[in-house]
Amino acid sequence: MKDRPLKPGEPYPLGATWIEEEDGVNFVLFSENATKVELLTYSQTRQDEPKEIIELRQRTGDLWHVFVPGLRPGQLYGYRVYGPYKPEEGLRFNPNKVLIDPYAKAINGLLLWDDSVFGYKIGDQNQDLSFDERKDDKFIPKGVIINPYFDWEDEHFFFRRKIPFKDSIIYETHIKGITKLRQDLPENVRGTFLGLASDTMIDYLKDLGITTVEIMPIQQFVDERFIVDKGLKNYWGYNPINYFSPECRYSSSGCLGNQVIEFKKLVNSLHNAGLEVIIDVVYNHTAEGNHLGPTLSFKGIDNSSYYMLDPKNKRYYIDFTGTGNTLNLSHPRVLQLVLDSLRYWVLEMHVDGFRFDLASALARQLYSVNMLSTFFVAIQQDPILSQVKLIAEPWDVGPGGYQVGNFPYLWAEWNGKYRDTIRRFWRGDPVPYEELANRLLGSPDLYAGSNKTPFASINYITSHDGFTLQDLVSYNQKHNEANKLNNEDGMNENYSWNCGVEGETNDSNILYCREKQRRNFVITLFVSQGIPMILGGDEIGRTQKGNNNAFCQDNETSWYDWNLDENRVRFHDFVRRLTNFYKAHPIFRRARYFQGKKLHGSPLKDVTWLKPDGNEVDDSVWKSPTNHIIYILEGSAIDEINYNGERIADDTFLIILNGASTNLKIKVPHGKWELVLHPYPHEPSNDKKIIENNKEVEIDGKTALIYRRIEFQ
Repeated sequence: MKDRPLKPGEPYPLGATWIEEEDGVNFVLFSENATKVELLTYSQTRQDEPKEIIELRQRTGDLWHVFVPGLRPGQLYGYRVYGPYKPEEGLRFNPNKVLIDPYAKAINGLLLWDDSVFGYKIGDQNQDLSFDERKDDKFIPKGVIINPYFDWEDEHFFFRRKIPFKDSIIYETHIKGITKLRQDLPENVRGTFLGLASDTMIDYLKDLGITTVEIMPIQQFVDERFIVDKGLKNYWGYNPINYFSPECRYSSSGCLGNQVIEFKKLVNSLHNAGLEVIIDVVYNHTAEGNHLGPTLSFKGIDNSSYYMLDPKNKRYYIDFTGTGNTLNLSHPRVLQLVLDSLRYWVLEMHVDGFRFDLASALARQLYSVNMLSTFFVAIQQDPILSQVKLIAEPWDVGPGGYQVGNFPYLWAEWNGKYRDTIRRFWRGDPVPYEELANRLLGSPDLYAGSNKTPFASINYITSHDGFTLQDLVSYNQKHNEANKLNNEDGMNENYSWNCGVEGETNDSNILYCREKQRRNFVITLFVSQGIPMILGGDEIGRTQKGNNNAFCQDNETSWYDWNLDENRVRFHDFVRRLTNFYKAHPIFRRARYFQGKKLHGSPLKDVTWLKPDGNEVDDSVWKSPTNHIIYILEGSAIDEINYNGERIADDTFLIILNGASTNLKIKVPHGKWELVLHPYPHEPSNDKKIIENNKEVEIDGKTALIYRRIEFQ
C-alpha cells in the first residue's frame, strides 16, 4: 500500500464526494456502534482484493470520515466495519465482509451469490450465531465515485409550473419491459434508460396522451438467492440494496457512473417533451432479509440502527413488509438517509415525484401505524419534498397496515378499493350502490373531510401487481406456475371474469365479450373523478398468460409485444381517444367533490342519480346492491375556477353503466343526447346514437354508454 497524505476531511455530506478543485474524494460513513472503519479501494480490473486499505481515523459524533487525495471519478470502493458480533444484542459487525456505501451514487454491477456474503457460516447448526471469516470481495459489487456534472436542458425544472394532478394521466411502466422487444430501436439500447429516452418511445407516449411516466424501481436492487437458484431473476426490482444508485442493469454503456448519465438523459428527454417522471421507491425494506439474510451493506455497518429489531430478542427483525426486515425510520440517521435520497432524486436527477411501495411501513412506530410519524412530518415541512408529487401504496403486510384514505393531505394514494369495486361491478357482482357511486366520484367517503380533493385517489383497474387488463377479461384464476412457487404466490382473488373460457380461445363470441369488457373498464376509468393510471402495455393488449405475480419473469411473459395485429391497434386507438376525451372535459377532472346540490342558481344539481324509470334514486336504492348505475354530471354547475380565475363550464353527460349480463330498459332523462363513448368494437346501431327524453331505450348487458346533452328541451 503506498502512503499518501490523508486529510481528516469533512463530516458532511455523507457518502463519497469528488472535489475537483482539491483533486480528491471526501468519504463519510455513519455508524453509531462501530469500533473501527476501513475504506477499501479497488482497481477496475481486479476486485477480489483491495488495492488500498485506508482507516477512517477521524470521527465526528457517529460519522466516520477521511479525505483521500488523488482519487477521481470511476474509482471503485467499499468498506469494512469492525465491532462486536453479538446477534442476540442486534450487533452483526463482521470485518471480513465488504460493505456497500449506503450513499454510493453508482454501483458497478450485480451481487454474485456465494456463501461467503453471509456474516455467519451457512450450514452451521448455530445458524446466524456462528461467525464466517471468509473474505467476499469478489462477490460484492463496489461503489463508484461519480462526476455529478450533467448539461441539463430543463434547468430550473423544479420552479417551473408543474402539471397539476387534475391534468395528470399516469402510465406505469418498466424500463426494460417497454423497449426490450422494440425492433425499431438499436439493439444495444433496447431495455435500457436510453431506450425509453429515444424519440421513438417519447413520441409514442405523447401520442397516447399520457402526461406522467411512473417507472417501476430503478434504485440498485438484488436478485434474491431463492429466485436465482430457480434460474429466474428479480424483474420488478422491489428488493433494493442502495437508495442513490440507478440500477446498473438498465445502462447500455456500462456501470462506472454511466448509469447515472443515462438516467439523467432519460429524465431530460421526457421533460423536454413535456412529460413528467415519477419513480417507484422502496424505502420500507432492503435486500438483506432477516436474521438469516446476507451482510451486504446496512446490516454490517450498523444493524441495530438501520433495522427495526424485536425488542424482546434483538437477534430477530420486525417484518411489516413480507421480505424479512423493515427499515427503522424512527432513527434520525435512517430518516436522514431516506430524506437525503429523496432530495437527491429531485435535485440531482430531476424526478417529479415518487410512488412509495408499502408506504404504511414508513409510518411504523413499533407495532402501530402513525400518520403523524416523523417521516410524514419531515416531508410536509421540507421545502423540496413537499412540492413534488407524492403517491402512497397505502398498505403493508403488518397488523393495521391497510391505510387507504388515511395518508396526509399532500399525498395521493393508490385506491385499491376503486380497483376492486369496479372489477366486481363489471364481473357482474351486485355492488352496494353507495359504494359504487363513491368510487366513481373520487371516493369522498375515504378522502373528503381532511382537506383532500378527488385527486387524493389514484384510480386504476390494473397495475404491475396482478393481472394485466387483457388477462383480467381472459382468466378467472391465476396461472403462476412459471414462478416455480407451486402457484401459491400472487393474489387468489382477482375479481376477474374470462367471458366463459379460461385463457386463449378462437371463439368469436368470447373474443367479442372480452373486447367489450376491456373497453367498459377503460371508459369507467376515464369518467371517474380522481387521477387515472394506466398499466403500461394494457393499451396494446399485453398478456402475461394469466400470471398475476410476474415479479421474477424477466422474459417475454413481461416484456411488451410490439407486433400489433389490427385488433390491438384498434384498442390502442380507443385508449388514445379516451385520454383525449378526458383532457377535453374538466367535468371528469373536478378539483372539488360533487355535492348533489343546485349551485350558482342553476336549476340543476351538479350530479343527479337516476333509476331506470327516470326518477331520482332514493335512500332505499342508495343502500341496496346494484349491477347498474345511471347518473348525470351537469356541466353548468361546476363550482370551480380555472388558472386564470374564470369559472369552469363544460358539457353535460349522461353516464349509463350496466354491469349485469341482461339488458336494461331505461327512460331517457330530460334533453336530447348524443352517444360519445361506447364499448362496441364496431359502430353501434343508429337507435343508440341519438336518444331523447321520455323515450325508452334498451341498454345491452355489460355495456358502458356515455352521452353528451346536445339540446335541453
